[in-house]
Amino acid sequence: MGVLCAAFALKGFMIPNGFLDGGVTGISLLIHELFHVSFNYPMIIINLLFLIPAWKFVGKLFAIRSFIAIVMLALAVSFLPIEKVTQEPMLVALFGGCIIGVGMGLVMRSGAAIDGFEVLAVFTTRKIGFSTSEVILFFNSIIFLTAAFKFGLNIAFYGIITYYTALKMVEYVVDGIEEYISLTIISKESEKIKSLISNHFKKGLTVYKGERGYLPGAYHVHTDCDVIVTIVTRLELLNMNTAILRIDPNAFMYTHTIKETMGGVLKPKVTH
Repeated sequence: MGVLCAAFALKGFMIPNGFLDGGVTGISLLIHELFHVSFNYPMIIINLLFLIPAWKFVGKLFAIRSFIAIVMLALAVSFLPIEKVTQEPMLVALFGGCIIGVGMGLVMRSGAAIDGFEVLAVFTTRKIGFSTSEVILFFNSIIFLTAAFKFGLNIAFYGIITYYTALKMVEYVVDGIEEYISLTIISKESEKIKSLISNHFKKGLTVYKGERGYLPGAYHVHTDCDVIVTIVTRLELLNMNTAILRIDPNAFMYTHTIKETMGGVLKPKVTH
């Protein structure tokens, strides 16, 4: 599914309109425009260069899956009868970026990649200390500056829009659908809520000992309480909030997103 989405974005939007993206896809499109060679050749060759360190530093299974995905993408771009969808620049940038981002995200959820820039970023980060996003931004800046010098600012600007749109869609597909959220609950019915979270929702929880009260006009009124913290996915949050409010309509709750989780009682995610 991911390969088909990426191929549709490339053949239906980006290649026939001379649009660029970031990463290896952007380099391949740039070479295609500059030297009029097939998009597939640089896409396969450059990605293979990244899969060599990926084999060593990321894992053999990831490298093999990625190689299969890259070959499938090359075949799809070569042989699928996909017609140009539109030539309106903004539609190409937005919808082409969205669709290729969905495709790349789906491939990443399967434990593979069709763009080797992530591997380069991880390897470079270990050597020079910059973050992954900083490394990717640096290399993509070179791509867009080259495009601006050769084809004009408009192509470079639309390429940046395409890349940013694709990046946001990748983030949503990989993490956003089941994004982890930390839920904190303060309630006088803490024992019932702890039982609900553990026995009904089958979630782990942590309890901090705190105090509740100190309200305006009643500053000296306060009582001991349990501060309950649990980790849920975005899809589970509504059901849990509803169930907690049935127990205590006055329960105080707040959430914040979690960038990374490790250990504990969590639903495992696909990793590579």
